[in-house]
Amino acid sequence: MIIGNVNDNREAIVQLVVLGSRQQQQEIQAVIDTGYTGFLTLPPAIVTSLALTWYARQEGILGDGSLCIFDVYEASIIWDGQARIIEVDESQTDPLVGMGLIEGYQLQIQGIFGGLVTIAALP
Repeated sequence: MIIGNVNDNREAIVQLVVLGSRQQQQEIQAVIDTGYTGFLTLPPAIVTSLALTWYARQEGILGDGSLCIFDVYEASIIWDGQARIIEVDESQTDPLVGMGLIEGYQLQIQGIFGGLVTIAALP
């Protein structure tokens, strides 16, 4: 189970560990974004510091309807206690957890400041 909380900006936040290509680790705080269909976004500085492996370039549609081109990288994260290889979209935003990562899990959010956020595997 992944556990987080709701911050004072009303964002559901979880902490994740991202593993770099040389097994270096970085703990990040990521906002859960149910409108994002990918797995995880990371800013360029984190992608560079972890020396993530470039995978592809993809188009994406942002929340405002505009089209954007993303560099996509491969990374390992610790998810529900296990290492998991995922695609990471490089973006000039705070890290975001998308529905690709939450697929197969149940997301619960207590909609109050400091509220509990849980992500638990579905049976």
